Order: sequence, then structure tokens, then C-alpha cells
Amino acid sequence: MESSGSNKSSNSQSPSPPSSSNAFSLMSSEQDHPSTSGCSSEQSAKAKTQKELFKTLKELKLHLPADKRSKGRASTLHTLRYALRCVKQVKANEEYYQMLMINDSQPPGLDVSSYTIEEINSITSEYTLKNTDIFAVAVSLITGKIVYISDQAAGILHCKKDEFKDRKFVEFLTPQDVSVFYSFTTPYRLPAWSMCTGAESSSTEFMQEKSFFCRISGGKEKDGGLQYYPFRMTPYLMKVQDAELSEEHFCCLILAERVHSGYEAPRIPPDKRIFTTTHTPNCMFQDVDERAVPLLGYLPQDLIGTPVLLHLHPNDRPLMLAVHRKILQYMGQPFDHSSIRFCARNGEYVTIDTSWSSFVNPWSRKVSFVIGRHKVRMGPVNEDVFSAPAFTEGKIMDSDIQEITEQIHKLLLQVHTQRCAYCSNGPMVNMLSYKRWLEGYKAPNWALSVASSSDSNSNGNVAAVNSNTGQEEENKTKPVSTFK
Repeated sequence: MESSGSNKSSNSQSPSPPSSSNAFSLMSSEQDHPSTSGCSSEQSAKAKTQKELFKTLKELKLHLPADKRSKGRASTLHTLRYALRCVKQVKANEEYYQMLMINDSQPPGLDVSSYTIEEINSITSEYTLKNTDIFAVAVSLITGKIVYISDQAAGILHCKKDEFKDRKFVEFLTPQDVSVFYSFTTPYRLPAWSMCTGAESSSTEFMQEKSFFCRISGGKEKDGGLQYYPFRMTPYLMKVQDAELSEEHFCCLILAERVHSGYEAPRIPPDKRIFTTTHTPNCMFQDVDERAVPLLGYLPQDLIGTPVLLHLHPNDRPLMLAVHRKILQYMGQPFDHSSIRFCARNGEYVTIDTSWSSFVNPWSRKVSFVIGRHKVRMGPVNEDVFSAPAFTEGKIMDSDIQEITEQIHKLLLQVHTQRCAYCSNGPMVNMLSYKRWLEGYKAPNWALSVASSSDSNSNGNVAAVNSNTGQEEENKTKPVSTFK
């Protein structure tokens, strides 16, 4: 600053105090016009530091999500705040991991086998050689670092294999997926590899049950940002014998399969482009079928907890009010409705034919959640649904979204006065037929568990009433205590 001031005074200009907003400009000015006081080596070191600073800041800005940008640009303040939040999140999850593994050396009830790096490479090659879109990676549950990664990873992620050396796996994930990765790889939730690959186990069903989705990047840049690819990840628990460590330690072995757009070759057949969703009475996504990922471009975590109407075409939002009126009228019975336009991740609309049903709580007689079954009739013009949208401002919560959502919520708060489609004998509910309907629609497990628990409770109530029938006939003169 003194140097700049002296230069300005020598040019017969009155110096003005610099503001904090142009501090970087002043620093750059100093390096462009170094002082001639004999400290050239010091100025050269400062210039090098300055260059590294801007390079690092530029790289940080590439990681800033589109919804965090201001008018499509990544400001320095927003970038640094976002980076600090990500660092705190990763550190907190690492501490949580270490606390789990220190308190209990081994998750209870699991027979976890131990493998060497060579054995891991041998057993995972059965999967990676059959499918060129799959790679295997073993991540330490203590340090989070990559212990093993198959050779296919470098080719799939378009990077050099040296990129993975002594690196933490979460460094390659998009920041918004880091928490998803940690939640699905908690040691107590992981199945043992030896248990899932035994002769009596069905690995296909297990992979479908436990898999989750994350976006991974190998560091390749595209259009000024890092290129992330969606992967379906299936985690397992195992012990790894590492030559560099004195003792074996727990690791999470992950089979990661690249997910491609369902409209690009090899395309998903038109009659198979079906997925299901569930949402709450206030129209917030509660669960999204994994089959929606290649059809819409969104990962489940992108939609869950967001308003349904936000992703629909503005002209189709009023149709949802008519849909929910019909849901209240049909009381749990599935019905078909007119098609709607759903915005895919790339910003284009997908036309889907919809059918709807609902689960009515048999005790409160109110709608607990709504299930939608959707079939894609017309795909987007841009077949790559995973590509970034042309606009970076993100979706805007229009006033009509809030208005229609409130109307739907008020509508579904009404109490049913008639029997539900899957109800019998008043409050005693036969949930078997409803459970079968859920299974046919590939409903989530939590919905099936609701049906199962309700079924068991209702069966117990029916048995209790039936056991009292004989006593009622014998003691007709006595006052009877009914179920009601």
C-alpha cells in the first residue's frame, strides 16, 4: 500500500485510502510493478505466492454448486464460506467414524472376514471384468483413505491412477453427496462381504436393497467446472490386511457402477421406463424409486424433501389439485390420471403418464402419504439427463406453488367418513391386500413395514373380538365390553 501511495504521489495524484474490496487488486498491482529497493528476491517470492493463491481460489470456485452462485458467478466470499462448511462437515464425520471404531472394535453379530490386497483384487475382478462400468474401491473406516482401488477406476473417471494415492475417497465426491456417503457407510449398517457372497445368500437382491447413489469426479474439468459422474454404490464391510500397517483394520468395500441416461444407448425399453414416488400431504417428496435416476437425472437425495410442484411444468401444477381431490374420492384405490410434464436435471421436460393411490391411516382416517406410479411417455430432446442445465439460477419457488400446496394440504387433512378401499369391519383393517398392492408398485420398505405392522395389529384385534363371541352368547344377560 505504501508502494502504491508513493507511486501515486510521484505522479502528482492525491492518494486515497484503499478499500477492503480491492485488496486483491492492490496486491496484484504491487507484483506487477515491484519496488526497485533491492528486494527483488522477496518480491519474486511474493509474486509466486500470489499466483498460487489465485490458482487455489479459482479451483475452489469450481466446486461451488450452481445454487450457491450469485447471478451465475461464484463470489470469493461465498466460495470460502462453502469450503469452510465442507471442511467442518468432513472433519465431523471423520471424528464420528473414529469414535465408533474405538468404542467397539467389531460391530456385534457380524463375522467379518479378513482379506489381503491381492485377495480383494481377485474377488472383485469377478464383477469389474464382466461390466466395464464397474470399479471396486476399499476405504478405511478409520482414516477415510483409499486402501485399494481397481485399475478400471482411472479409465471410468478419466484420470491417472496416481490421483488416488494417499487420498481420501470423499475428496472425489461432490460436496452435497458427502453426507449421503457417510450415512450409508456407517459400520453398523454395512453387511459383511463374506455373508453376502456365501452360497445361501442372494447377492442380487442384497445389492438392490443396500445400494445408494453418489457423484464422483476424477478431477477432469468441463465448461469451467469439475465433471462429476453418477454412480450406484454398493457397500460391504470387511477387514483388510495392509502391509504398511501393523494390524488389520475395518474397511468399506464399495462396488461402484456408472449410471447412464436411460435414453442413450443402451436405452431402457419404453415399456420399462417406470418409476414410483411417494410424497407427504403437504406435497414434499418422501421417497423416490431408484429407477427414476436414469430417467430424470436426479439422485434420490436431490428430490427427497423438496416440493413436488417445484419440478413440474408451471401449466401442469393446477392438475395436482385435481389429482388430490380424486385421491380423497377414491380413498386408497389406484386410478389413472392425465399426463404431466416433469423437469429433468438437464432442464428439459419429460412427459409422464401417472397413476395414483394413497395410504389412509385406519385410525385417524386421514391420508398419511400419496404414492405415484409414473411411466415416461416422451423423453427429453437432450437425451443426456445428467448434463448440467443451461441456466444456473436454479428453480424458483413461485407464489402459485405455495398457494396450490396449501390447498392440497388442507384438502388431505379431511377425515374420511366412509370405509377405505382396503378396510373392513370398521376400524379393524385387513392390510394384506394393501400390502400386496404396495409390493406390486415396488413401494419402499418403510411403506411395507407400515402395512405389516398394521396387519399384525389388526389381526390381533380381530382375534380378540372373535374369542369374545362365544362368551357373548353364553352371557347374553351380562353387559358386554366391545372392542369399540
